[in-house]
Amino acid sequence: MSERASTPPARATRSTRSTTTAARPPSPPTPAAETRRIEESRLRVKDQRTQLEAGHRAAGIPLPSDSLPRTTSGIAATDDIQLAGAAGRAAGRKRPFTSISRNDIPASNRDARTSTTTGSTAGGSSSNNGGNESGDLRPISKKFTKYVDYNFSAMTDTKGGFLSIEDDPFNKHLSAPTKPGQPEAEQKPAHMTAAEWERMQLIRNLQRNKAGPYEPGISVLADDKTREKKKCRECGSLEIDFVWEETFGCAVCGKCKERYPEKYSLLTKTEAKEDYLLTDPELKDPELLPHLSKPNPHKSHWHDMMLFLRYQVEEYAFNEKWGSAEALDAEFEKREQDKKRRKEAKFKEKLLDLKRKTRTEAFRRNTGKLGGGGDGITGGGKAKKFGDAINNGGKHVHEWGRTVENEEGMTVKTCTTCGMEVEELEF
Repeated sequence: MSERASTPPARATRSTRSTTTAARPPSPPTPAAETRRIEESRLRVKDQRTQLEAGHRAAGIPLPSDSLPRTTSGIAATDDIQLAGAAGRAAGRKRPFTSISRNDIPASNRDARTSTTTGSTAGGSSSNNGGNESGDLRPISKKFTKYVDYNFSAMTDTKGGFLSIEDDPFNKHLSAPTKPGQPEAEQKPAHMTAAEWERMQLIRNLQRNKAGPYEPGISVLADDKTREKKKCRECGSLEIDFVWEETFGCAVCGKCKERYPEKYSLLTKTEAKEDYLLTDPELKDPELLPHLSKPNPHKSHWHDMMLFLRYQVEEYAFNEKWGSAEALDAEFEKREQDKKRRKEAKFKEKLLDLKRKTRTEAFRRNTGKLGGGGDGITGGGKAKKFGDAINNGGKHVHEWGRTVENEEGMTVKTCTTCGMEVEELEF
């Protein structure tokens, strides 16, 4: 029996397509459309609220939100919304401190901001506080005294996280480092504040350098000590360097110091010793050669530099010590020759010592004999140093060198001690 023919499916018409399309779920809205819908809803609700409030005001009905503080944008303060502005503070919407503070502070709480009077009343805490009726901190136990270095409740708040000199007077890092061999720096008096101490240090520095308000003024009157006017010794100007005038006793202006460097330049102690052949006692005598002290530019912890005036050093060296510049040059040449002679003599002595040691070692290694306890050449049969050959009449042991090929084409090797040569065949 043949199979029955099936009816083909019907074609999709317009109505069928519309039904299929309607059955599909709607696509989600885009972010722009969702934002637009929310904004339209907000504006609609705001319009309705505005109309309602306008109707109540026209009818004379008070609104509950009129008594609440509002911001400039119209936001009213509620239980869920707290304003941080002046209106909010005036209304007292902020939670008071008493609502979060504790009144029942235990006696074991070591808080310097609060007193423990409430905790001390309960249970007779006078013994717990050590008899302190004012409610201060309890005394620290003896076993913890060596661990407590600072009382933070009595320290100065510097707002920077560091300690002040008043709170930590024995800290060496807060004071200027002292140079070795010099006295310690002057410390701030206890009755003086830090600002007053800095002002006093500044005044002393200005007085020492004769600068600022302590610079001597130009006067046409005669000096009380010398009964003569203080003028520059070169140009006669009244604007002299008063530091040089006080230290060196030399009245000279700044322009003349730069104009005549061969006279008014400063020499260090090393230059004065090497160029003018002066000694340390002469340079350290302030009456003989005055000097100006300045901090060492190479190392801050070294001693201060001693600066001398060139023309004063030359006057003393040429006129008093050596007599003339030619005598100084002759003495300088003499010392240079003596130095060269001593250097050459020292070099020759070291060279002779080296030759002496080299000859001894060569003699001992060539002969292989030591002179300890014998006749010097044949005596003694024990080695004195590592590497010495022992000549006690025993059997000679060859020490063969590397195998080489001679001129005849034979492979030979030679003893390094006696020079014996043997042929060697390789199979």
